[in-house]
Amino acid sequence: MYSVVKRVDFCYGHRLLDYDGICKHPHGHNAVAEVEIRTATLDQRSMVCDFSDVKRLVKGWIDREIDHKMILREDDPLVEPLRRLGEPVFLVESNPTVERIARLIYDQVQAAGLPVVRVKVWETPTSSATYEPAATPVEA
Repeated sequence: MYSVVKRVDFCYGHRLLDYDGICKHPHGHNAVAEVEIRTATLDQRSMVCDFSDVKRLVKGWIDREIDHKMILREDDPLVEPLRRLGEPVFLVESNPTVERIARLIYDQVQAAGLPVVRVKVWETPTSSATYEPAATPVEA
């Protein structure tokens, strides 16, 4: 198997509802997403895929949708006041944890048609979460 990893830096704000810790307050992160693309064979250029294609698809989506936005649970009471103030928000169904954000990015990369196997998001330089789907059981 061959794989490549593309790193994308972005910033976001969030808070966690129904949580008894300091992350219940609005705060921000300078995050890094690592997107791993894997394939058994190389293309006609001897590549898994071109890094610029990954950048265009992944960074393009991140820049449009979540970079420099407050990522909030859709029922967060902050949503309407922020919208009235013209602040950018991105809504998710569950708490916008770094685990949830890793899955969100994974789903977008997969929908773009890239053979993504793993997305790791570094919320801080020492804390990260990874999403990779469970391996499909091998049939006998």
